[in-house]
Amino acid sequence: MSTVGTPLTISVVICAYTEDRWEDILAAVASVRAQSHPALETLLVVDHNEALRGRLAREYKDVPDVRVCANAGPRGLSAGRNTGIAASRGEVVAFLDDDAVAERDWLRHFAAGYADPAVMAVGGRTEPVWASGRRPDWFPEEFDWVVGCTYRGLPPGRVRVRNVLGGNASFRREAFDAAGGFATGIGRDGDKRPLGCEETELCIRLSRARPDAVLLIDDRAVIHHRVPGARERFGYFRTRTYAEGLSKALVARSVGADKGLESERRYATRVLPVGVVRGLRDAALARPGGARRAGAIVAGVLTAAGGYVVGSVRARRGGAAFSVTPVGPAEGGAHG
Repeated sequence: MSTVGTPLTISVVICAYTEDRWEDILAAVASVRAQSHPALETLLVVDHNEALRGRLAREYKDVPDVRVCANAGPRGLSAGRNTGIAASRGEVVAFLDDDAVAERDWLRHFAAGYADPAVMAVGGRTEPVWASGRRPDWFPEEFDWVVGCTYRGLPPGRVRVRNVLGGNASFRREAFDAAGGFATGIGRDGDKRPLGCEETELCIRLSRARPDAVLLIDDRAVIHHRVPGARERFGYFRTRTYAEGLSKALVARSVGADKGLESERRYATRVLPVGVVRGLRDAALARPGGARRAGAIVAGVLTAAGGYVVGSVRARRGGAAFSVTPVGPAEGGAHG
C-alpha cells in the first residue's frame, strides 16, 4: 500500500496478438509513457506470436519501464491479462487495448479513485476513432460497446457500477487476491467469434468475494479506440451482438441470471426503447440514418437475444465453458 504523500504505483498491461497492429501498439505504449501520473511499468503481453514478441522485445530492449512478456496461458485475452497481472509489480493494474491511446491524465484519474480504500476497480470512458473518419449514420450510440467503446446509457461523471469495461479499466491488486484472475474460455481468442464479458464476470465474482468492494467508472479517464473499417459494417455488428448473447449466457450460468443480467435489464427496457424513439424521430425530421439506427437497435436486441438462447442451451448441456485460476507471481514469463 502507498503511504500518505507517496504516489500510487500503477502497472499498465497491454495485450497484443498481431503484427498488423504494430503502429497501434507503439502509439498505445507512447501514450502510457506520457502520462501525468507516471506508470510504474508497461507490460506488453504477446498472445502466442513469437515473431511479434521478438520484434517488440527488440523495439523496447533499452526502455527500462517497458517489459515484453509471452502469454503464459492458453491463447486468448483473459490468459494474456492474467500473465500481465502475475508479472506486474504495481499496487494497481490497469488495462489498455493495443489499438487505443490514452489521454495524458488517464492514470491520474484512475489514481484519484483509489483514494477510498474500499474502491477495488476504476474504469474510464472509451471514445471511438472511426476508420472512415466519422460514425456511420446507421450506427446507434447505444451499441458502441460493439466496437469496444463507451455506449449511450452509461451514467456520466464518477459513478458506482456493477462492472468496468475491460479495454479501459484498472483493479487494485487485492481484487485479484480476493477473486482470482480473468476466466479463461470466455472473451476474445484470436480469430474466433468475438466473445466478451470476461470483465463483467470478474467484477461480479469480485463483488461476491468482497461485498464491501466499490467499483467505479470515471468518464474523465479517457482513451481513444481505433475502429477498423471492417467493424463499421452491419455484418460485424450482427456477429458481435450475437457473440455478446453467447457470452452473457456463460456469465449468467456462472454467477446467476439475477446478477449476471442486472444491468442488461435496465439497458434493454429503458435505454434501447428511447434509442428507437430517437431514431424514428430523426427519420421524421429527415435526419440522415434515423430509421436505420432504430432498425439496428431492434436487430441488435434480437440477435443478442438469439445468442443468449443458444448459449443458455449449450451451457446447460455442457456445463461451465470457462475456468478461473488464482493469479500468482510470474515464473519466468517476462522477456526484456
